[in-house]
Amino acid sequence: MPVDKIVEELNKLSVLELVELKKSLEEAWDVSAAAAAPVMVAAPAAGGGGGGGGEQEEQSSFDVVLTGTGDKKIQVIKVIRELTGLGLKEAKAVADEAPAPVKEGAAKDEAEQMKAKLEEAGATVELK
Repeated sequence: MPVDKIVEELNKLSVLELVELKKSLEEAWDVSAAAAAPVMVAAPAAGGGGGGGGEQEEQSSFDVVLTGTGDKKIQVIKVIRELTGLGLKEAKAVADEAPAPVKEGAAKDEAEQMKAKLEEAGATVELK
């Protein structure tokens, strides 16, 4: 199957379906698609954790989770597209499947900015 046909088919999948596909491929091929990401995230976490204090206060990466779109769903979808670079179909899927992660492993400042923009558009958002 040509690569462009595969990409075309992948573009039809929702974000959650893509996550399932990633997990299936990792299991089938005994690999980890996010092998480099934890290393990059772990370094700042280790540096931030050296100051002591509670674990919750020292958390350095956050998941931005959309819990509801409110009555301005179209505005929320626009903001999701702006923040993530997702296409219209994928951003709509995130909005439709709330609660759903908008971004995982975001820095504290970035996560708070994303939350503010989404809430400004009418969504309800949690940082985890």
